Amino acid sequence: METIGFIGTGHLGYPIAENLLKAGYTLRIYNRTREKALPLEQLGAILVGSPEETAVKGGIVLSLVADDKALEAIATDALVQALGEGGIHVSMSTVSPDISRELSAGHAKHGVLFVGAPVFARPEAATAKAGNSVISGPAKAKERIRPLLEAGFARNIFDLGEDAGSANVLKLMGNFMIAGALELMAEAFALAEKNGVDPREAYEMLTTTLFSGPIFRNYGAMILDRKFTGNPSFSAELGLKDMDLVLQTARKSHTADAAG
Repeated sequence: METIGFIGTGHLGYPIAENLLKAGYTLRIYNRTREKALPLEQLGAILVGSPEETAVKGGIVLSLVADDKALEAIATDALVQALGEGGIHVSMSTVSPDISRELSAGHAKHGVLFVGAPVFARPEAATAKAGNSVISGPAKAKERIRPLLEAGFARNIFDLGEDAGSANVLKLMGNFMIAGALELMAEAFALAEKNGVDPREAYEMLTTTLFSGPIFRNYGAMILDRKFTGNPSFSAELGLKDMDLVLQTARKSHTADAAG
């Protein structure tokens, strides 16, 4: 099977890389903290010392990093040149639409295709290949990467067209709605407690009737069980980053003006 480059084996990248290795792909992996990727060597991964070393000519590199700055740091001219004509860079990170569009234009000057493909999945959903993927970019690149997304984490793939930033817009929309749901549930459960209503009974009634989606069921249970403390798979810092990106994107697109 094809050799794939993979950059970023954090909480979410790790299970995706693990699934790809188990599916028979050879991965050339770069992670800023090398030690975190070491267990993947036992599955056949090749650990390399720089982002550009993950690439093979005309091949595919998947990246999943924290933010715009981290994506810029790995999406260098060296990586683009290493991929070469016909190569594909798939950004699975939650980043701004602007950075995806900028990188898409820059990559294209060297014949490299860029696809925005942010991940909708918690680590356990990625492990179970029960996540959702939204993709945008050149059609021929999207068709080529579909088997990787399915093998890595995605039960469903939604195609948003050619604009590389469109997938990131939808990802920010989703994270904004999740954040709103978390706040909504926390305040509602507090209201129940303050008024002598068992919040778990309220949770069961509401999430099996009016609010039966996975966000309300899964995150609602986590709020009740206080599972957002300790060592969460998603930090408050990254959550704030996402909300800042939502505001940034809204301002640039004059969303508030349109809403008014």
